[in-house]
Amino acid sequence: MTNELSTIVDFIRYGASRFAGAGLTFGHSYDNALDEATHLVLHVLHLPHDLSPNYGHAKLVADEKRRVLELIERRVAERKPVAYLTGEAWFAGLLFKVDERVLVPRSPIAELIQSGFSPWLDERVVERALDLCTGSGCIGIAMASHQPNWQVDLVDISDAALELANANIRFQNVEDRVRAIKSNLFDGLDGEVYDLIVSNPPYVTEQEYADLPPEYSHEPALGLKAGHDGLDFALKILRDAPDHLSEEGLLIVEVGESEKALATLLPAVPFTWIEFNVGAMGVFSIERRDLVEHAAAIRAAAAARG
Repeated sequence: MTNELSTIVDFIRYGASRFAGAGLTFGHSYDNALDEATHLVLHVLHLPHDLSPNYGHAKLVADEKRRVLELIERRVAERKPVAYLTGEAWFAGLLFKVDERVLVPRSPIAELIQSGFSPWLDERVVERALDLCTGSGCIGIAMASHQPNWQVDLVDISDAALELANANIRFQNVEDRVRAIKSNLFDGLDGEVYDLIVSNPPYVTEQEYADLPPEYSHEPALGLKAGHDGLDFALKILRDAPDHLSEEGLLIVEVGESEKALATLLPAVPFTWIEFNVGAMGVFSIERRDLVEHAAAIRAAAAARG
């Protein structure tokens, strides 16, 4: 049957049909079979992701056909996200190296980065920013790429993740403005102060993790699991962030589906839940002064975690 496939469009269509028919789960950079198939085919052909549709009827040679079909079948058989099969993923308009040492970049924070964090930073001067729980480094590196005047630190506890983050720092040519630091949240950042802290920490509950589709089993559990309500890391970040924020500093954290649990646990804390083009995505912003004002309640909630 595949002998009848000839053009770029043929293989994209076939890949999308194969993925959809196999009942795969999408959610790693792409939310549908067609976009995943497009990424896979264009990667094999060494063509840009924004390739003009005019090239859609270009024909593949035999070796290209073999390599495309091989990756399509691996996606189906192994249930491995396309980003791990190709070794790359797009985030905030930039290409990043990705493998199973880190989560596949997919945070809605990309939209904030590309908009210059407007309106959240419209009246602020940012000189130093922190990407906490950085993984591949995509959030922090994208911040530095879109904001050339910022100095950005990337922090993670995983040596493997930091190795890849450093590779992405070099890949994006931001060595002069971005550094990677090993630290368990803020533990290794004594004396470091930032105007903006952005974090996409683990926030998947134990039950959610147990129910995840096979695609997520390829990602490091360290980057996903966060206790019974998904807040183990978020509460520690809220507790310790004031010590590392400048006087007018801002904290932005993604907690995903744990938004309701956080709002219920700390009802008096004035979280601002950010609306994205696709709607609410469980990302909040909060001022340093509000963290200080509600420090007692935040400390009590964090202490309950042990």
